[in-house]
Amino acid sequence: MSKAFTKESDGDEGDEVALSPIPAGGKNYITPAGYARLRSELLDLIDNERPKVVETVHWAASNGDRSENGDYLYGKKRLREIDRRIRFLTKRLEIAEVVDPSLHAGSDQVFFGATVTYGDDEGIDRTITIMGIDEADSHAGQVSWISPVARALLKARVGDEVPLPTPGGVRSLEVLSVTYPKPVLSGY
Repeated sequence: MSKAFTKESDGDEGDEVALSPIPAGGKNYITPAGYARLRSELLDLIDNERPKVVETVHWAASNGDRSENGDYLYGKKRLREIDRRIRFLTKRLEIAEVVDPSLHAGSDQVFFGATVTYGDDEGIDRTITIMGIDEADSHAGQVSWISPVARALLKARVGDEVPLPTPGGVRSLEVLSVTYPKPVLSGY
């Protein structure tokens, strides 16, 4: 049989989204704001986006020949993407452990949720915020709590020098400042 008439898989059927690795015995820590963002995305997918795509696919299917129906084919593909994201978010929210970093406000020790300014042995100062795996955004200066720099800094205090193992050798980081978000007053 000619290869031209065999069905090729587009590679996304049955693919399961791999969850980011959490250290053995570790927890999936997340800030309250990060949890709220993931939950909001999940609810939006379930309540808004998925029903719209289902409606489009239903309409496109009623138009007849599905093999050349772009709305139908794209809609089915989009529906698989949405369902995959819903499964991912559901699993992550189930194992999430919400940690409020404002509980450490005023502390000079580095814990989850801290914004840390540190200097390295090349004289460069950097500021990062230690966040959860699912919420860290490197473009916003946020790093996951399991990243090498976060692991090196965790539990250090202002003035401490900590080693950071890198492929190019061990570097030294000095903690210059540690801040936490202010507690949010509820009930107002």
